[in-house]
Amino acid sequence: QVQLVESGGGLVQAGGSLRLSCAASGRTFNNYAMAWFRQAPGKEREFVALISWSGGRTAYTDSVKGRFTISRDNAKNTVYLQMNSLEPEDTAVYYCAARVAYSIAARAQEYDYWGQGTQVTVSS
Repeated sequence: QVQLVESGGGLVQAGGSLRLSCAASGRTFNNYAMAWFRQAPGKEREFVALISWSGGRTAYTDSVKGRFTISRDNAKNTVYLQMNSLEPEDTAVYYCAARVAYSIAARAQEYDYWGQGTQVTVSS
């Protein structure tokens, strides 16, 4: 079993920055590919960013490229999402997810464990 706990969400003005963290426990963290998803009110959960078990491969949805950066620290069992130049359209609940595999994937159904989510609100 894997437990994921997100933190770092909050209210920020457009153009501002936030850094989300996701702390993992329960199994060997560096066996997992990790990802961030988000869900805005009335919308489906969507992929935001992913990172391979080693950190050597990353991928982003087009709308956040150049603004968001995913990273991980396997020694701390933590994955991060640095979010810069935030826009009101980034407002959502952000979820951390773990995939118990070395390969990466961008579909939510490919992930085995999920955190409880952290709210990010960007005001205009």
